[in-house]
Amino acid sequence: MYRWQGLRAGFQIDDSGTPSLLVTSLPTQQPTGIERFIDRYADEYHFYGSGKVALRDGLAGLVDGARSQNVLVPAYLPDGVVEPLRELEVEPRYYAVEPTLAPDFVDLERRLDEDTLAVMSVNYFGFPQPGLAELESIVADADCYHIDDNAHAPLSVDHGTLLGTRGDIGITSLWKLLPIPNGAILYCTDESVSDRYEPSPLAGIRGRVDASDCRYILKSVIQEFLDTAPPVRHSVDALLTGRRSGSTTPTVGSPADRYEAWKTQMSTLSAYLANDIDPTEIRQTRRDNFRIWRHILDDYDTLDPVFDSLPDGICPQAFPVRTDDARAFIAELERVGVDGVHTWPRLAGTVLENPAYETATRLSREIVTLPVHQHVDSAALESVGDALQWE
Repeated sequence: MYRWQGLRAGFQIDDSGTPSLLVTSLPTQQPTGIERFIDRYADEYHFYGSGKVALRDGLAGLVDGARSQNVLVPAYLPDGVVEPLRELEVEPRYYAVEPTLAPDFVDLERRLDEDTLAVMSVNYFGFPQPGLAELESIVADADCYHIDDNAHAPLSVDHGTLLGTRGDIGITSLWKLLPIPNGAILYCTDESVSDRYEPSPLAGIRGRVDASDCRYILKSVIQEFLDTAPPVRHSVDALLTGRRSGSTTPTVGSPADRYEAWKTQMSTLSAYLANDIDPTEIRQTRRDNFRIWRHILDDYDTLDPVFDSLPDGICPQAFPVRTDDARAFIAELERVGVDGVHTWPRLAGTVLENPAYETATRLSREIVTLPVHQHVDSAALESVGDALQWE
């Protein structure tokens, strides 16, 4: 699916003795992947290296610097997502969530005020935001903007609508679904957002392949040779937290440090690979692997899948499952060869310290994300089901 062989043939050694990959060495066929797919659903979109930077640029033109403003975001959210708001000097204001991942609407409305610039919804794990219709009604009554955080679901389509395009502003992260160094998209679906949008120097695609692209290729090629057993380990490395094998971007440190580290344009390599994929095939493979996990876990009463069904058009980011003993379950998965599994997400300290967000805190400790990546072999998953022992 991804033609690494053609890329490896383009490696050269520059005057410093460092491997380089010239843009001219990339195959020249017309894009057939992500852009053609998105063009079917979105009129205006812009490429970025990361979703957080895309969010920053999307909101920047809407911020009124003359007064204090806030954006409401769900408490069940990775700690770094609010860093773009802080950079814009906008207050991130958390609202509580229900165990179903729907907003706690009483809490959300209580936190709204005349200075609320926007409310964020989240399509968790590739699935549509529960309770979206009510959230949209509240946003309309408050006359503020709606941010559709679709970091997990760049290929998910719900009743003919691409997730990420249901708000005035939408973001999606390509690198969380595809084996690429970076890549994200900003959707501008509201006319006022489009009119006031001014791309920063971090918008767009880099004009040349650089050293970080070369390092990613080398690490990926090496992984192909070394990552041979057990089969389920391939591409499982913390897909939802960014700890991807071969990544050249730091994933440790403070949320602000990680945000700064991701400030880059989408790489040329990412753009090429993203336009050399078959979205339909990827979605189908992930759906198949999701169903296998569901079949495996059906026999375990103490494991509760977050989603009971897999609607048409949805491309799952992972198979999320709740358990009262996440640590023991992860250990059992590691025993049968599934590495890199973890709870999600890493919450902000202000959420963890506040009893009002007890549900979000509990979910972050109980939800374990299981891999459905398109490179995970279905037969390997079946063997995991045979070997798994859980009470």
